[in-house]
Amino acid sequence: MIDKIALALVIIGAVNWGLIGIFQFDLVAWLFGGQAAILSRVIYTLVALAGIWCISLLFREDAQRPATRH
Repeated sequence: MIDKIALALVIIGAVNWGLIGIFQFDLVAWLFGGQAAILSRVIYTLVALAGIWCISLLFREDAQRPATRH
């Protein structure tokens, strides 16, 4: 469950960075009152923590995936 929440937050961060890069529009800041607003800072922090958490996905075994038949 934590993996899915982290992945969702990373996707939100990626979309936000895409909007910043393409349109110079920060959706998180717009929704929550600017970049310095406490709620925006909380969202930015959660996205950063989720990104750090998702690094662990790169190093995990594929034990959760069902075995394929040959």
